[in-house]
Amino acid sequence: MERIEKDMVSELTLPQLERAINPTHDIKLFSGRSNPALAQEIADCLGTTVGPMVIKNFADGEIYVQVKESVRGDDVFIIQPVCNPVNENLMELLISIDAFKRASAKTITAVIPYYGYARQDRKTSGREAITAKLVADLLTTAGATRVLAMDLHSGQIQGFFNILVDHIYANPIMVNYIRSLNINSEDMVAVSPDTGGVQRTRHFAKRLGCPFAIIDKRRDKHNEAIASHVIGDVKDKVCIMFDDLIDTAGTICEASKLLAKEGAKEIYVCATHPVFSGPAIKRLGSAPIKECIVTNTIPLDMDKMPSNIKQLSVAPLLAQAISRIHDDESVSSLFGFEKEMQVS
Repeated sequence: MERIEKDMVSELTLPQLERAINPTHDIKLFSGRSNPALAQEIADCLGTTVGPMVIKNFADGEIYVQVKESVRGDDVFIIQPVCNPVNENLMELLISIDAFKRASAKTITAVIPYYGYARQDRKTSGREAITAKLVADLLTTAGATRVLAMDLHSGQIQGFFNILVDHIYANPIMVNYIRSLNINSEDMVAVSPDTGGVQRTRHFAKRLGCPFAIIDKRRDKHNEAIASHVIGDVKDKVCIMFDDLIDTAGTICEASKLLAKEGAKEIYVCATHPVFSGPAIKRLGSAPIKECIVTNTIPLDMDKMPSNIKQLSVAPLLAQAISRIHDDESVSSLFGFEKEMQVS
């Protein structure tokens, strides 16, 4: 994890994050087993510790959770991305929430940096499940009073909840890192890897002061995508693709090959969630991508990553959001661009 840029946010001067964090004694931070390193970074930012819990599996695989300190009347934040193994981590989160509820916590905020099952957010053909809604119902039934999520696959997932949802973005971290590369905006093009990401890419293009392009993609089956042509001028340009996640990396790698074929000078990729399933790592290592920039919402063993993978930390952003929720302050004010993200 040494290669994670833990201080990237502060180094790149994000004024919104200069607010002092002074949590009182009744904020309690806990972590599941899916990303304890991120939880520890958040605790360090908050000037607190990760609370003690016992989480283990019985011989048949059932999960046991016990909170090892009193949380009666406290604001509890449980940090648990729903990443691989997805079902195990989701079930662990639900059981943990139930444990806090039965321990008489005042509020229980599920901090879910990566919200698993989010891609099934609507029916695209008959007799399909909508798992994003199902998970929302499970979290509510378990006893969560609030959810803090980062870069949901689609914004409408917030409407699946009957409890409060704070949706934050890794955009400031990505934008400031790109700016630190000192690429001339006239030589830069923000690229959407598919039509579904146009709004996100338009926002980044506005923040970076550059034009944007779109890759026309068709998907014949799950986890398989074919990039057919580019809408926009990318010849002799530094192309920066933006997406919310990278799963098998099929979309991103096919898109990068198409951009290179169309004469792109350099290709960067920015994605919040490094799901990296199956052949993803091998594909990214061999693709014509100068740098693939991701965050630590999902843990990575950086020693096993290709040299073109760079991981930035979202701990400062999450810590600020947690502090603001606890102090009943605005979370959206962390970002100066929430109005830009609305559908025009």
